[in-house]
Amino acid sequence: MKPVRMFMFESCPHCQRALSWMEECKKENPDYAAIPIEIIDEKRQPNIADQYDYYYVPCYFINENKVHEGAASKEIIRKVLSTACEL
Repeated sequence: MKPVRMFMFESCPHCQRALSWMEECKKENPDYAAIPIEIIDEKRQPNIADQYDYYYVPCYFINENKVHEGAASKEIIRKVLSTACEL
């Protein structure tokens, strides 16, 4: 499992949808529930957010590599989680 770092805004509707889809995906696939996911609200944790190169949220990094940026679908979230499961 590779750790996932998600950057978001609490007031962002795309981020809230992505969080909901992440929970759905975890229920559908127990492997996803074991993935270490760090959720960073860029307004509350600017010291961390400023260290990463992205513009749109939600934004996902796996092992410091950006794998998705911007509005996402459930399929995109599933792909991020699947990528994190790969050895």
